[in-house]
Amino acid sequence: MNKLADRLNKLSPSATLAMSQKSQELKAQGIDVINMSVGEPDFNTPDNIKEAAKKAVDDNWSRYSPVPGYPTLRKAIAEKLKRENGLEFTETQISVSNGAKQAVCNAILALVNPGDEVIVPAPYWVSYPEMVKLADGIPVIVSAGIEQNFKITGEQLKAAITPKTKMLILCSPSNPTGSVYTQAELKELADVLAHNPHVYVVADEIYEHINYVGKHQSIAQFTEIRDRVIIVNGVSKAYAMTGWRIGYLAAAEWIVKGCNKLQGQYTSGPCSVSQIASLEAYNGSQEAVENMRQAFLRRRDLIVKLTKEIPGLEVNVPEGAFYLFPKCSSFYGKSYNGNTINNSDDLAMYLLTEAHVATVGGSSFGSPECFRMSYATSDENIIEATRRIKEALAKLQ
Repeated sequence: MNKLADRLNKLSPSATLAMSQKSQELKAQGIDVINMSVGEPDFNTPDNIKEAAKKAVDDNWSRYSPVPGYPTLRKAIAEKLKRENGLEFTETQISVSNGAKQAVCNAILALVNPGDEVIVPAPYWVSYPEMVKLADGIPVIVSAGIEQNFKITGEQLKAAITPKTKMLILCSPSNPTGSVYTQAELKELADVLAHNPHVYVVADEIYEHINYVGKHQSIAQFTEIRDRVIIVNGVSKAYAMTGWRIGYLAAAEWIVKGCNKLQGQYTSGPCSVSQIASLEAYNGSQEAVENMRQAFLRRRDLIVKLTKEIPGLEVNVPEGAFYLFPKCSSFYGKSYNGNTINNSDDLAMYLLTEAHVATVGGSSFGSPECFRMSYATSDENIIEATRRIKEALAKLQ
């Protein structure tokens, strides 16, 4: 008898973590698997940040931190938002959490009531709809295919809004597509939101610094909706600090207070040493950030070139993050060696078993016609992985 709470029974497991686990199992059997399933920089945390963390340990930063994070870190984040984004926030409008993932979830749980609708553009990060369900909200999926570079339009947003709409979740640069909204595209969305004052925006900007098209554009720049935008960001992607678990949200003070109230009851403040390391990330040299961005750009160009040479895959050019999201539906209905490809999840499993390359099917991202490849790996791995994929897909008849 299943005795788990109903809220757990309606959640789906994370497809990205599941595929990563399967690839680890094959590796444990001695099989050479190239893992392109995980959304994590393959670089090490920069040395200046590691040194700051070591010093924090020696200086006994080992006690509970304030629920919203240390004031010094919140001040550094406010200065970053002013310096890099032209946005004015005070320390009391910032809450530091255990990763950007918790910041997104805090915002949803703090604002969404049972039955409220939350607009989630697809392709979406796998956790967004699940978090909405956790809050007893209703995810409203708005799809944007490869033909529109996986970005929704103002018209699509306008058509999706109802009196029950509470929130829009917007991710730019995007996981899983790498798409980046331009200032003009964001203005189009902001104009629609300006006429719907009951709708809030969670702007997930965790990939802000992995951007190949110039200055990052935040939807919070538009003053008419500014008070309803909750910016989410953190150190994991830009500074190769995924395991340090530091994210933040910046929003109107009443929203931040609500998130702090929530966080105070189920995790309290984030790791003390990680916060001191993050302080150095924001205040120290930014040279490593640019070096990593340039490496990702080089890899982007490489994987796009090689994947475009694979017959049957449709590829766009991502403008940020470190993902490629090829359309693969031309292979549906084809078979090899008793394996029939009915959807992108089947295709991802086929590539794992036949090519020994771990990718993630698009169903969990709300786009069953595509699959996700992370190019946060070496040039050599990208070259070998695409060679294997090309060979495996050629076998399907």
